Order: sequence, then C-alpha cells, then structure tokens
Amino acid sequence: MTMPLDALDDLPDDTVLTLFANGDASAARVLTLRFTPRVLAHAYRLLGDRDEAEDVAQEAMMRLWRIAPEWRQGEAKVTTWLYRVVANLCADRLRRRRGVALDSVPEPVDDAPGADDELMRQARADALQQALDALPARQRQAVVLRHIEGFSNPDIAEIMEIGVEAVESLTARGKRALAAALAGRREELGFGDDG
Repeated sequence: MTMPLDALDDLPDDTVLTLFANGDASAARVLTLRFTPRVLAHAYRLLGDRDEAEDVAQEAMMRLWRIAPEWRQGEAKVTTWLYRVVANLCADRLRRRRGVALDSVPEPVDDAPGADDELMRQARADALQQALDALPARQRQAVVLRHIEGFSNPDIAEIMEIGVEAVESLTARGKRALAAALAGRREELGFGDDG
C-alpha cells in the first residue's frame, strides 16, 4: 500500500522509514527528498569534493534503505544514524587519500551569473571551505555539525560517539582556528572594520 506524499510530509522520520520498510514506495521518495540534500551538503563540507560527496550521499542512502527493515523506532534518530554513516564514510575516504593535500582538490565551478555579489559569496564560501579543510578532521566534523548543520551538542556527541564536553572542546578549538585562518582575509572578503 502506498500513502499519498502529502500524508507523509508531516510524519516523523522513523515512522516514514518504517512505512518504507513495509513496502510504501512513496515513503522512499519522501525520505530521499528530506535527507539527500542535507547528507550531500554535509559530505561536501567534510570532503571538499563534490563528486566524492555525491558518492558518499548515495552510499549513505543505500545503507538507510538496507537498514530499514531492522529499524527500531524510538531507539535513535534517523538523522543521527545517517549523519554518523556519512561521517564514517567521509573519514574512510579521507584516510585513503591521506597523501593528497585537501587544498589541492579543486573547488567546483559555479555556473551562476558572475554578479559581484555572487563572486563575493563564492569567495567567502571558498575561504570558509579552505579554512575548514585545514582543521583536523574531528574539529571540522564538530564545527560543521554544530555551526553549519545546526545539530545540538548532545546530537553531535551521539553522531561522533564522544562526550558532550569533547564536542564543546572540539567546536571551540575549531571556531578559534577558523577565526585565526580567516582574520587576515577580512578586507578581501568584504568584511571591513565594521563587518
């Protein structure tokens, strides 16, 4: 049986996943639309490579489909589980390419019109990604989860399988390192003395 898509939009993630496991094809579409953009963005922020991020996002979603029949509602958040899978897949890829400097990975080409605002936005995004790439992997993961993805410290602790205090330490050190890395570029990035 397949429920209408509108009926699934307001249901919790684990309920929709259970519906998918029970054969509701529209549940897969809802979960794909709900999670894929977020998973892809998170993987890109951790890896700095669009193609690899797409591969990771696809693999993470495939693992979600495979785990669906065994999913036990109420034991964990689907998003927490999914972000942990993405983090692990990214860590594996980063370990494999250890000999390749992350700064040497080219940024994706932006096909948007070349307006000044868009160029500045892209320069800022590139500077942030470069600064993120320079952070140790665990700091980068904690900073991205907290300040870009908006997860709470307890959720990050669960995703990273560490304590909340360790999350707070990692995010604080990561923020300081990002501020230091970007401090000399304030004017270049359009942040004058008052920005």
